[in-house]
Amino acid sequence: MSVRSERDRQVVTLTIDRERKLNALDYPTIDALLAELDRIEAEDGVRAVILTGAGRRAFSAGADIPSLAESIAGGPERALREFVRRGHTLTRRIEEFPKPIVVAVNGLAYGGGCEITEAAPLAVAAEHARFGKPEIALGFAPPFGGSQRLPRHLGRKRALEMILTGDPIPAARAAGIGLVNSVVPADELLLAARDLVERIIRHAPTAVAACLRAVTRGVNLTIDEGLAVEAAAFAAAVPTEGVRAGVQRFLDR
Repeated sequence: MSVRSERDRQVVTLTIDRERKLNALDYPTIDALLAELDRIEAEDGVRAVILTGAGRRAFSAGADIPSLAESIAGGPERALREFVRRGHTLTRRIEEFPKPIVVAVNGLAYGGGCEITEAAPLAVAAEHARFGKPEIALGFAPPFGGSQRLPRHLGRKRALEMILTGDPIPAARAAGIGLVNSVVPADELLLAARDLVERIIRHAPTAVAACLRAVTRGVNLTIDEGLAVEAAAFAAAVPTEGVRAGVQRFLDR
């Protein structure tokens, strides 16, 4: 299998396991990631996901070019069906997942690897990690959501510099512009991701899901529309045990 899954209590670590291919995203790997996320969502005992790559060279160097080339040779409709829609499905799934996903970037995050990082709600990076948008050298714009998410997250000019030049940026720069939450020594990467996860899952699962849903759905809306999303998330949380227990803990102090 090109995706390894390891569970430690309430946390599952998913590892893209194509180290010799720099963890490139071929179609079976994308499909395996989607299947794992479906399984994890259905497991009530799993509270969070850490997503990383095998080895130290790459989180993911992006799309598997031989797979892409074969799809492109079949024409636009086949390329859209096999490549773009699959990539969109994966990044949307990660972006909208009801449990927190922390990407632990253990090396290169190029193309689709960078787009997964953009889609994930949280990310930490090893000091040697690098982030790049090399799609322009292949003749097309980022196709897994990167042409849309990156400008929304970083601003138009910062995003376009990465997209139009194709030049990679170091981890420190990625943290400075908000692409990742923090940068740590490589040997501490998974520990840092786990620490971030633990600080989240100490809270009620219904509260965590409400926060993820409100931010993800509201971030690109007008303020009035976003406030309506926020109000709906609050109303849905009111009857939950998480709210009852949280308010009671405060009153009992």
